[in-house]
Order: sequence, then C-alpha cells, then structure tokens
Amino acid sequence: MTVFVLVPGMFTGAHVWRETASRLTAAGAEAHAVRPTGLDATLRRPGSGRLDLETHIADVVAVIDSVGAAAEEIVLVGHDYGIHPALGAADRRAGRVGRIVYLDAGMASNGVPAVAAVPDRVLRERLTAPRGDEPPGDALPPPATPEEWRRWGSVEGVPGPALDRLTALAAPQPTGTLLQPLRLTGAVESLPVTGVLCTGNGASVELIQMRVDQGDPTLKELVDPRVTFFELPTGHWPMLSRPAGLADVLLRAAAGEGHRLTPADATEPPPHLRPFLLDVPEAPWERHGTVDLHLPESEAPRPAVLFVHGGPVPAGARPTPRDWPTLRGYARCAAAGGAVAAVVDHRLHDLDGYERAAADVAAAVDFLRADPRVDADRVALWFFSGGGPMAADWLDAPPPWLRCLAATYPVLGPLPGWGLTGGRFHPPRAVANAGALPVVLTRVGREVPAIAATVEQFLAAAEDCGADVEVIDVPNGRHAFETVDPTDASRDAVRRAMRAVLGRLGLR
Repeated sequence: MTVFVLVPGMFTGAHVWRETASRLTAAGAEAHAVRPTGLDATLRRPGSGRLDLETHIADVVAVIDSVGAAAEEIVLVGHDYGIHPALGAADRRAGRVGRIVYLDAGMASNGVPAVAAVPDRVLRERLTAPRGDEPPGDALPPPATPEEWRRWGSVEGVPGPALDRLTALAAPQPTGTLLQPLRLTGAVESLPVTGVLCTGNGASVELIQMRVDQGDPTLKELVDPRVTFFELPTGHWPMLSRPAGLADVLLRAAAGEGHRLTPADATEPPPHLRPFLLDVPEAPWERHGTVDLHLPESEAPRPAVLFVHGGPVPAGARPTPRDWPTLRGYARCAAAGGAVAAVVDHRLHDLDGYERAAADVAAAVDFLRADPRVDADRVALWFFSGGGPMAADWLDAPPPWLRCLAATYPVLGPLPGWGLTGGRFHPPRAVANAGALPVVLTRVGREVPAIAATVEQFLAAAEDCGADVEVIDVPNGRHAFETVDPTDASRDAVRRAMRAVLGRLGLR
C-alpha cells in the first residue's frame, strides 16, 4: 500500500488536506496529514514563537514512524514552506521514504533557511536583518483577507467558503521555523522527486525548461531522470481548489509517472540560441560596457531603439542576452530600418533584481541618448518576456522623447508569488498615466497561462483609460516564438511589430 504523508505550508494545519486525503483513501491509498506544532489548531500552545524548523521536522518524523511497516512506499508531500520539514524528516528517515513531492514549493537546500523562499523581499529583509529596536517578533501574523493571502500565492480557484475557512483557521507562523537553517546529511539525495507546479501561481514546466536551457546552475539537478513534473491549472492552494485533480496527480507521481526535463544537448543549441527567424544582414556594431550598438548606414543623427531582454537570467549564463540570436536579430532589423539599435545586458538575475535591472536600463537610455549619432528626441524602448514589469516606469511617466514602447510576449505584471508587492513594477496600474504614448504589444496564442493573464489584465486597464495600444497576435506562437516557432506567421508578426515601432519613430 502507498502511504502519503501530507505536510502543510505557511500558517496552515492538517485541515487543508481533508478533501485530498479522503480522495487518496478512496483510491486505496493511505493518507496522513501532519499537524505542525504551533500551526495546527489541535497543537497550538503558548510561546509558539519559540518553535523552530526542527520542531516541525520532528512532527513529520513522528508521523512517518507511526506508519506500519507493511507500507510499500511512503510518499512525502510538502506544500510551500512544508517542503522544508518534509526534507528534514526524509533525511532522517530516508530508508522509509520512497518519493518526495514538492507541491508548488521552491527548491530547498542544506544550510539555507526557509525565509529565503519567502516571496516578499521587504518581509525577508525585516526577518533576516531587523533594524535597531525593530526585532522580527516571535511570529508572523497570518493573512486576514484574500488580498493578504495573495501576497503568499495565487488563490485562483479556491471557493469563497474554503478561503474563509483557511483564514479562520490560520495561525501565526513562528519566525524560528523560517530562520533556522535546514540541515541535511545528504541521505535524501538518492530519493526520487516529483514537482507539482500550479500554473495559476506562475510556475510551469515550460518556464523551468527555459531556465535549464539558459544554463541556470541551480537547476541542473532537475534534469535527473528520477525527477518528474506535473502541472495543475490552478493557484497556490490546489488541495482547496482542485482536491480531486491533486489526488490524481499524487497517485500518478507515486507510480513514477510525470514529465521529465530535457538535458542540454551538446549537439543541438537550446531554443534561445537557435537562429533568428529572419535572415537580416549584420550591421556595423560596437560594444560599450554592457550596451551593444548596431548602426544604420547614415551619419546623420538617427532615431534609436533600446531592446531590453527578459529574465531572470543567471549571472553566469554564457553567452549573455545581447549575444542571443533573437535580440541581435531584432537589433539588425531596426538598424536595417534606419534606427540606431541598442541591446543592454542588465542585472535581472533573480526576482530580487528588478530594481537593479531597472537602473541598468535607465543608464543605458542615458548612454544611448547621449551618443551624437542618436536623435535624442526620438527613442523607443522594447521589452521582452520577464523584462516587461520594468516597462511600468516608462508608462507611468513617459518623457517627451519616448515615442513608442513595445513589448513582446511580455510579463506585464508581477506573477503570483513573485513578491513584487509595491506598485512600481505593475504595468496595468502604470498605463493609466501613459497618455498618448503608443504601445506595440506582440501577443502569443500559446502563452504560459499565468503570463497570459497579466497581458489580458494590462489590455483591460489600457482599454479603460483609452491608451494607444496596437496588438500584434501570433495565434499559434509560443513564448520566444522567434526561435521555437519559425513559421511564416511568426515572421510576419516580427515584421509588423518592427514596422509599427519604426513608423512611430518617423521611419517609413
């Protein structure tokens, strides 16, 4: 018999697993929901702020030890924060655990505390570096409203009564559980692993594969054949929004099913390094620090386009984005159309890097406009993919010299769980101040659902305020369609977007 040990996440107890556990039991499995001390309503006690990660690891170990020896396999499921005590327990009882399931949970590592996975950067900093007389306190207060729950992950699909119950039963999270480092001996490294990704919370197999292809060293272990993945089309709490679907996925995971990532093929370039879909001759180009300039055949000052890559891109990735075929291809197209084309390598290496990257983009704009070959009063900015949130700065207060803002398969708002809780990197809010600034948006029909939702939110906000937005659709295109879908329709979309941008710069 397969036995599932279900470990809840932040602020929650065993009650969140009730429906999923009943479905697992009905399918012939055995299910035990862990009741974390200080979080579960049945195990709360005064002074819970003194609890730490080891306390919750002991809770999980106790459940594993209570399972009869006849169990064929124990599948340990950790949701969100719950993956940390789950891994700690698996390390101590590796001989009894057959598989670990990361349920919409970040990667956890030896010596790293759970606070590193807290999405809210400001809260992370307050917990890890309290200032003066502002200690972090014994516990984090639980979310009290649906909006507060969204700071921790998407609540997509959670019925109203279930969300009310989640709020009513939520408990303060002892800070010791977040600040104590996870200690592993290495015993868990041989165990099979399954990741269950909730696409409504911004995760997907496609996005992880893209980061693996880009050479992210933190994800190398995910191409191990013992690692499988499933997707669920829902938010961060699938045990409340899709309990039947979650139970089915857990049963399939226990059976060894699931999608496996493709390791890098030394004989075939990864998708982001495949040839650009248009054959454009190389223009004269120059490298200036982090900015490349691709120059048109003209000595007179020319309009300019700055291309801003997406991300996050690992700091050690080589080649860097300005040498990727797609960005070089767009730059050559712009130069062939008579513009000075610039491509900047910015520092969006992780989700905490948006402020750094935005500063890099602003510096690149200043550098570009100061070049005597550039008409400083006619500049366009063109954002791609995860660079999209940085467009908010320019939409919110467009300078008179900014003649067009373009975005291609962009992320147009913080994805759930990203922790960008402020308003700065939120284009749907900023577009209300865009005035007459033209926006050219290339939208792909086979977009990652969570990214597509940000695009639709942006378009709805743009319509409400009467913003000037031209949408160029690629109905069958995927994210990064220029190299993964080099069809005639894709080529036409690139040409149309380029004509639209250059036209707004006065180049016909």
